[in-house]
Amino acid sequence: MRRPISIHLPATEMQLSRRGFLRAGAAALGTALTPLGAVAFPQAAARISTQDLGGLILFTGAGCNVLAMHGDDGALMIDGGFQANADALLRMVKQRTGNNRIHTLINTHWHPDQTGANEIVGREGGVIFAHEKTRLYLSNAVTSVTFEGRRPALPEVARPTRTVQFDGSLMFAGKRVDYGYMPAAHTDGDLYVHLPEMNVLATGDVVSGEQWPLLDYRNGAWLGGRVRALQHLADLVKPDTRVVPGHGRLISGRDVVRQRDIYVELFHTMIAYMNMGFGAEDAVAKNPLKKYEAEFGNPSAFLNGAYRSMLIAYVPD
Repeated sequence: MRRPISIHLPATEMQLSRRGFLRAGAAALGTALTPLGAVAFPQAAARISTQDLGGLILFTGAGCNVLAMHGDDGALMIDGGFQANADALLRMVKQRTGNNRIHTLINTHWHPDQTGANEIVGREGGVIFAHEKTRLYLSNAVTSVTFEGRRPALPEVARPTRTVQFDGSLMFAGKRVDYGYMPAAHTDGDLYVHLPEMNVLATGDVVSGEQWPLLDYRNGAWLGGRVRALQHLADLVKPDTRVVPGHGRLISGRDVVRQRDIYVELFHTMIAYMNMGFGAEDAVAKNPLKKYEAEFGNPSAFLNGAYRSMLIAYVPD
């Protein structure tokens, strides 16, 4: 029988590593369901639009939010949309930045709506920059709760050529570009990209202003990782920081702080559900995120995956 979990940690200082979760049982805070997170990504003809962010250009409509910046030896891109939209997207990026090539493409994670431009950029000699785990996933056939079926490995030329394991910085066009690893937050290879001089933060699918980004719990993500990532991002931002999620509208640093608080509260609630012996279907039925539905949409798929991720991370003594 699973013993109740009753450890209390301050919300601002939760130690949410898997190891800490397993050792402690958790921070204090279904199985019978068809996987609600399984979706097929649409790949219709792209209608790409742009928004000037003052030195950065935001491209929407290619499959995910894409950022680009002019560079002396080619443009910087953050994420690349679906492969079906790559030609159209890259034409627009080159046109709007005034560059004839992409110098560096940063993948915030490995999902197909972020990595569709990799092959063209790689064939043109650009640097593909990502976390080491993103390269691992792109080098093998994989399944995910975020798409149907099994996706084959990308060609060698489309895989990251520069990988990192920890936080760091690089210089591009005279601007400092900070990046940081967010373990198990959406996948198990998530990076944020922060341009402090421009007060812009790209988060991939760890946050969103209008949906609940799924946890790819089949591939290492879990709710504790999401909370830990939001705690770190909330410390990075200013109230007026322009935050670019993987999908959806721009949000602000204030929104990130608020989402941190929402996820921390949810984590406590999920621990309480585990103490009551709930399954994933029970957590979905209880719907602790109901009050946010008008803002972020139906949370059922997210709750299902979040609770399953907790059950995977917690192993009874």
